[in-house]
Formats: sequence, structure tokens, C-alpha cells
Amino acid sequence: MSPAVLFAFVIGYFVLLLVVAWYTSRNSNNESFFIGNRNSNWMLVAFGMIGTSLSGVTFVSVPGSVGTSNFYYYQIVLGYLLGYMVIAFVLLPLYYRMNLTSIYTYLEKRFGINAHKAGAFFFILSRTVGATARLYLVISVLQIFIFNKLGIPFEATALVILVLILLYTFEGGVKTIIYTDTLQTTGMLVGLVACIIVIVKALGTDFGGALSMMSEKGYTQIFNWDVKAPSYIWKHIIGGMFIAIAMTGLDQEMMQKNISVKTLKDSQKNMMTFTTVLMIVNFLFLVLGGVLFLYASTKGIAVPPDDLFPTIALSDAFSGTIGIIFIIALISALFPSVDGAITSLTSCFCIDILGLNKKEGTERHKKNTRLKVHFTFALVFFIMVLIFKWINDKLIIDFILKFAGITYGPLLGLFAFGILTKRKLKENLIWAVCIIAPLLALSVDILSNPAWYEAKLHVKLGLQHISESIFNGYKIGNELILINGIFTFLGLWMISSKHSEKITRLQVV
Repeated sequence: MSPAVLFAFVIGYFVLLLVVAWYTSRNSNNESFFIGNRNSNWMLVAFGMIGTSLSGVTFVSVPGSVGTSNFYYYQIVLGYLLGYMVIAFVLLPLYYRMNLTSIYTYLEKRFGINAHKAGAFFFILSRTVGATARLYLVISVLQIFIFNKLGIPFEATALVILVLILLYTFEGGVKTIIYTDTLQTTGMLVGLVACIIVIVKALGTDFGGALSMMSEKGYTQIFNWDVKAPSYIWKHIIGGMFIAIAMTGLDQEMMQKNISVKTLKDSQKNMMTFTTVLMIVNFLFLVLGGVLFLYASTKGIAVPPDDLFPTIALSDAFSGTIGIIFIIALISALFPSVDGAITSLTSCFCIDILGLNKKEGTERHKKNTRLKVHFTFALVFFIMVLIFKWINDKLIIDFILKFAGITYGPLLGLFAFGILTKRKLKENLIWAVCIIAPLLALSVDILSNPAWYEAKLHVKLGLQHISESIFNGYKIGNELILINGIFTFLGLWMISSKHSEKITRLQVV
């Protein structure tokens, strides 16, 4: 497939997004940008959130994990189900009763301004690093298979992509993203199903036959009952549950779309519909991984797991159609996670850090401030992508997962303490707890996984024996975020006292 043809389809895709953005952003204002005028269609939000949850990294990494981890990833997805139920029936009622635009405003009403700023800070930190890492990895795939062959440098590719994302988000914000995410989720899912069908056909069998072949290889094994394994079933389910609560329910990007729906009932329908579809889609990604590895074994293809999907999809063995489908599906998976991140970071900074919604001033002045923040975050994204390019380390994904577990832990602890207790906090010590707790969680993780740090930092920690004796060989995985949240909760309890005033039902569920 000619890189020029693939490039033409990428540009055509962007043009379509710009047309949708122009149509949906007409007569938009700051409320449209931040909260979609609280009039979003819940079905569109539910469908579009699939694309936001499944980034371009998921598109290449989840299928690539099947070769070494079978279908164990689905245990995490089962944990997501439990977490999304907590979001739908505990967090969303709270957000709607308080009529929030930023979910971190809850922390100010419950604990004061320091808690509010701390919650916003940890979200901004985690979302900025996570979104730019995902952006870097997908741009790298596009660079290898398209732009290098056209003589376009990586820096130019990253800059142009970010500028194009700005063009369709800077005016309409959430109001626009609801529709563009729906379009992009459609592109991703059509591409996913089409690729499975084409590769199954290339194996000379049907879907049932492919599942049988995968079963013979052991790929379809979902549950791992080895307590000491990183993929032990309860590690994954519990970890997945709290990852969902923290990275969706306590994440401004995800909740910004949910609370843009007019009523709580519709928002809850949105969340549970999204959950059902997400479970099906994740299973299809694992099926795709299985057929990719089956095909690779028959053709003697040996590449790193994350390179397997693009290598096969863009190989000469298939017609140009699957290459086009793959590229469109890949960018469809990428952009919902990037456009939403820039928009939500803009909203969070304007509302939670600058207090734009509390300040007096004209709509035009507030819009100018919001636009400056929006463009600034786009510049930060560009710089971060260049930093990841300079690091040039595929193990960066492991780092991002750890980083999310560290930065979302304080959010989990703060919200849990606010909802589950009626105690008040010493405001001047909140920041100290939110910083110390992640450091403690990171220390525990180092004890449990010394080899991880030895490999990445090239430092001999000498803790292997201590780790085995303390944890009996147990290694911490996705439950790191829960440990971090517990440390934060305990730290907050230590700086708390009984509340002398009545806390309203708006503040505590």
C-alpha cells in the first residue's frame, strides 16, 4: 500500500472531523465547551465513550498481550464492570445533586480549597502524561508506516496532528467531542471487526474454527488462579474495579461527558450501556490478538508484540483495503483519547485552578482566557511527545501504568474519605498527605517488584530477598492504585477530626 494513499485517507478523515466540528460548534459558548449545555444525547455519549476508553495503545497493545498472557486481560475488564456500577449508582447521583461542572468542586465543598486544588492537580498531572504517551506511541506507528516514507520528520507529524485536533476542538469543546467521538468510535469498531474477518479468512477457517485453534494454543484461557502471578484473578478484578472508579469516575475527562447529559437517569443508562458495549469490544480485541498470533505462527512472523498488528495489517500479503482500514481504525482509536484530554484539561484548569466560573467578566473575556489555556495545553502536549521521542523506550507503557496508579490514588482516597466519613480535615495538611501517600505506595511497589526498577533504572536495589520474605513472593500489579488510595485515606484520617457542624446530604452520600 502506497504511503501517499494512506496519507490521503488520513487527511480526508481530518476534513470530515472538521466538517462535524464546524456544524456542532455553531452558536457555542463557554457552557457548550465545558458541559455541552447539559443537553447531550445519552446514547451518543455512551457510544462515544468507548473510543475515549480504548486509546490507540489499546488497539495495538491488548491484541499484542495475548501471545504471553492469553485472555487474562479480560479479568481486568470484569473488574471494570464492578467499578462502573459504583460510578453509576454512587458517584453520578452525587455529581448531579451538586450540579457540578468540574467534579473536583465537590472536594472544595466537602474539605475546602486545598483539597479542590490537590484533586485538580493530580488529574492534570496524570492526564497530561498519560495522554501524551498514548499520542506518542500512535504517532510512532504512523511515522514508521507512512510519514518516514514520505520524508516527513516526526516533529512535523506531531505538530500537524495536534494543530488539526485543535482546529476541531477549540470552539465547541464537549459539545463537538460528543459527535466526533461517536464518529471515531464507529471507525474504530468497524476497523476492528473488519480486521478480524480478513485475518480469519486468511487462516482458511471461520470464526468458530479460529476460536478452536486459539483454544488449542491456550490463548482463550481467561482466569489465572496462581496467587503469586501478576495476572492472578482477584488482583486483576480488584485492580480493574478501582482503576475504573478512579480513571473514569474521578476523571474530569470521562465525567465531563457523563454530566453533560440532561438527567441523572439518562446518565446512568449511558454508563451501563457503555459498560456492556465495552465488555464486548474488549473481548473482540483479545480475539483479534489470538488470530494475529495464529497468522504470525503460520507465516513465521517474529516481531515485538506491539508491532504485530501494524506489521500484519500493512504487509504485502493483504490488499490495500485492510491497510486503509487499519490506519483509519488506529487514528479513530487515538483521537478520542487526545481531543477529550486537551478539552478536559482546559476545563479543569479554567474552573479548578483559575476559578473562571466564579470570576466576574464578560463572556468574551472568559472565552479568550479559555482559548489561551487550550492552546497552552496543546503546546505542552507537543513538548511531552518530543520528550517521549527522546526517551525512545517502549517500556514507557509500563511506566505510564505505574504513573496512573500513583497519581490517581490520592483522588481515590480523597473522594472515598469525603463520601464514606463525616469527618473534617486540617486543610493545611491535605497536600502533605496527598504527596506522602503516593511515595509510600511507590516504596511498597519497589519492595514487591525490584526487578522492574532494576531493568529500567539500572540500579541494583538489593531488595529481592527482602521482597520475597515480606510478601512471600507476592508482586503488586494493578492493585497499586488501591494501595495508594488506602494510604491516602489513612493519612487523611490521621489529620481529621469529628465535624462539629452538620454536613449536608449534598456533601456526603
